[in-house]
Amino acid sequence: MDVKLKQCFIAVDDHDKALAFYRDVLGLEVRNDVGFEGMRWVTMGSPLQPDVEIVLEPPGANPDASPADRQAMAELLAKGMLRGVIFTTEDCDALFDRVRESGADVLQEPTDQPYGVRDCAFRDPAGNQLRFLQRPAR
Repeated sequence: MDVKLKQCFIAVDDHDKALAFYRDVLGLEVRNDVGFEGMRWVTMGSPLQPDVEIVLEPPGANPDASPADRQAMAELLAKGMLRGVIFTTEDCDALFDRVRESGADVLQEPTDQPYGVRDCAFRDPAGNQLRFLQRPAR
């Protein structure tokens, strides 16, 4: 089988703040920006991975979600309780400095983990946890 990851979704409550972070701080490129029925989806990706995309979507964007479900999703997002994404980088410390200087909420400074990677963690403007890991040199 030739199964590959194409897209993953991150819930955001303010697309403009999310764009400023993912595009201007992390260096992802905007690939699509679509509005539909009062909602917005922004597709982004790393220039180094043209086949993989992150879609920034409103919380509770599922058309089958009830108003109560949408409210619950918005509340979980506000608490930072939704899952985020793990990125790789060649230089964890330099990336940490850049992201910290942007004012992002630091969750973990660069740390050598016992399982062989060096990583750090932040929250994006919506509260999603993002981890950045550097694999050891081979």
